[in-house]
Amino acid sequence: MPPSTATASPPAIAAADRDSRHAAIALGATLPGDTVLYLLLPMYGAVFGVTLAETGLLLAANRLVRIAGYGWVARFYARHGDRPTCTLAVVAAAFCALGYATLSGFWALLPLRLVWGLCFAALNLATQALATAEPRGAALRSGRSRAFIALGPVLALPAGAVLAQAAGPRPIFALLAIVALGGLFAARRLPSVPHPTLGQSRPRPRRPNALDTWSFLEGFTLDGLFIIGLSFLGKDLQAGGAVVVAGVLLAMRYGAEIVLSPLGGRMAQRWGAERLLVVLSLVTAIALLGFGAGWLWSCAAAIVVLRALQLPLLAPIVAHRHPGPGRVQALAARSVWRDIGAGAGPLVAGLVLPMVAPLWVYGAAALLLALAALACGRGAAPGPVR
Repeated sequence: MPPSTATASPPAIAAADRDSRHAAIALGATLPGDTVLYLLLPMYGAVFGVTLAETGLLLAANRLVRIAGYGWVARFYARHGDRPTCTLAVVAAAFCALGYATLSGFWALLPLRLVWGLCFAALNLATQALATAEPRGAALRSGRSRAFIALGPVLALPAGAVLAQAAGPRPIFALLAIVALGGLFAARRLPSVPHPTLGQSRPRPRRPNALDTWSFLEGFTLDGLFIIGLSFLGKDLQAGGAVVVAGVLLAMRYGAEIVLSPLGGRMAQRWGAERLLVVLSLVTAIALLGFGAGWLWSCAAAIVVLRALQLPLLAPIVAHRHPGPGRVQALAARSVWRDIGAGAGPLVAGLVLPMVAPLWVYGAAALLLALAALACGRGAAPGPVR
């Protein structure tokens, strides 16, 4: 255990808990505009004036811009601090949701997706940085943060599906713009102190390490191959494919984060985040193999549970391995690798699933994820990550 962990004062821990909670609430208030768009844009593309191919590009654009823009966002965060950065991101995210309610066409919607990508990068970076600002209790704090973030989507997705079925897909985004502005109440309570030491060094291109590889493969498998495969392989098992059913299923994915991410944080607090990451990733690999073998719904449920348990683990591991000012840049780097994987996963799934047996596709993905997790365990820093 690092020395600062043992000497942390109760006021410092309470401040870290409070700030982490407020940042998570700000992100949770703005995130529904994006998650509901993922639900409605493929189903109502004609209403938004876009083709199916343009829909795919729009839904990928926010991840692509984060790959290029995370470094810029990290430097802006370092210069201006949490309160100004998150306030700007919340306001911009509200305008994006309002744009979804009023604008049509690919070229009108594309700037909104790019802006939202940078907004998410800023808010996500703040939630991770604040959750790990105080080493003691970082894993538990990260788990609670994930629960607050998931609360917005888990409420908005079923409501958006029902409203879209009754009144079309546009009105829900006007309401979500108002909800996003509600995140200002949390953003304005964040600390406003800049982090000048965080922007002193610029990240340089380098070969991915074990955590980079694991982040890429987790995004590739759990946010890419799994989500697309669930729709592709399950299309004949769920007749109709009604928007309400899809909304409820997506909401359940976020609901698992609310219930289980804090549990994952507590488990990491007890057994160590690195050890738990390896164990859960290996079990996830087994579930992926079963998913490809045809046990679709049972293994899908297991993957949802395991994903929620793993979400709070990466931030405290990164903070433990990169103490000091390098922490925020390291967190941003892992987010970039996850975005690359999550962007590549759907593209690969769309190409190979119609041509290759699912057992081979998900068996290969399971093997790669298991190997990456074992590499993370071998590269663990000395001392437990709590």
